[in-house]
Amino acid sequence: MKDLKFYQDIATLTTEDVAILANRLEQDDYNSPFEALQDWHLLRAIAFQRQELVEPYLYLLDIETFDEA
Repeated sequence: MKDLKFYQDIATLTTEDVAILANRLEQDDYNSPFEALQDWHLLRAIAFQRQELVEPYLYLLDIETFDEA
């Protein structure tokens, strides 16, 4: 597995990489809240660039649509 912690090239991530990242977020077993936040931001970045990889894990992002009308 690639070190997703500092991984920058989202284009080369696989479904397995994203599943591992999502599992870490689900387990919420981090040494500090900043590690969790870093993973969350990475998952969010993946969602914007490669939504198909993140669709099964969108619930982890708590993204809500807002009706501003």
